[in-house]
Amino acid sequence: MTQARNYADSHRVVKISAKRFHPSPYVDRYATPETVFGVYSGRLYPLSLGQDPVADYWHLRRQAVLYDVPEHPIQIEGPDAERLLDLVLTRDVTTLAPGKARYALACDDRGGILMDGVLIRWTTERFWFVLADGEFVGWLEVHARGLDVVISDPQSWVMQIQGPTSLDVLAVACEEPPSPFPYFGVAEVRMGGQDVLVSRTGWSGELGFEIYTLPGTDGAALWDHVLAVGGAHGLAVQGLESLGIRRIEAGILDNGTDMDSTMTPFAAGLGAFVDLEKAAFVGREALVAADRRPLLFGISGASIPSTGATLCRDGFAAGRVTTGAWSPFLGYGIGYVRMHEPGAVVGTELRADDGTAFEVVELPFHDREKAIPRGLAT
Repeated sequence: MTQARNYADSHRVVKISAKRFHPSPYVDRYATPETVFGVYSGRLYPLSLGQDPVADYWHLRRQAVLYDVPEHPIQIEGPDAERLLDLVLTRDVTTLAPGKARYALACDDRGGILMDGVLIRWTTERFWFVLADGEFVGWLEVHARGLDVVISDPQSWVMQIQGPTSLDVLAVACEEPPSPFPYFGVAEVRMGGQDVLVSRTGWSGELGFEIYTLPGTDGAALWDHVLAVGGAHGLAVQGLESLGIRRIEAGILDNGTDMDSTMTPFAAGLGAFVDLEKAAFVGREALVAADRRPLLFGISGASIPSTGATLCRDGFAAGRVTTGAWSPFLGYGIGYVRMHEPGAVVGTELRADDGTAFEVVELPFHDREKAIPRGLAT
């Protein structure tokens, strides 16, 4: 991950490397000399604002947080848009109604995961696919040959508002709040006199929503408006450290970090998002024949699992840690391990080179039924 230690340096890097990544329209509203930036999906984002990540975590769990996130929406539009997306995604796109969103995966011909993200259907012929990290536009363009479809960048920037009071923030930020606004619902609204798009989604495992700008949106004014009206509901700005802790607790995976093209959705524990009943999609034949046993598991222990560390079972290398964090809520270290071979048993003990022990556990670590983001629990 590319990082810049302060805003002045980040501006210099962006100026030199403008073809590689870009800052958001919100960066002037929060950047300080203590800000640590990262690059994801070709966009600069605030990894840390120099705040206490544990205090930030509890604020996320108890009130609401505004995040400048680097998600990158791509628009797919035209008479054959549904046909293209149904070909490249493992889920059945034909059943997605306008005004709805769903999580979706794209695989290569071998069944390996190329990309994951949120698919939004705005109208019958207009979709957005909100990308994670990695290259995907070229893959879409290759499979769009001969189809009546246009693939474009809508130049939309995303902010997430997450936490138990997030929908209270939405209610006061909109001129007319969307109603109903179910989990994975989407809507067009006006905020602070500007037209924007919103979705009941997020990367935190908490109740929350996302705001997408449109061409012409005054990003700074939008940011100021949301913060001004959200202050009464405890809305605060944070870097993504607290979001990173919470997403691991919630069992949310990061493309390129926890999963990649060497893993099938089954190996990543995402088999529920593969619709093998579809007649044809890229990677289907490989997935029909694939091993259904998972390779990715949770691990827990008295310390934070070290990213990249090899974990051993009975003295032999058994897997590699993909990510780790300390869970303030659970009170112990948590993370993901990618096993070298399928067949790991929940409850198995794995050890790092320094002798630190971790237990293999099921994912997610918390709120298995996703009652919290659905608004059914806190």
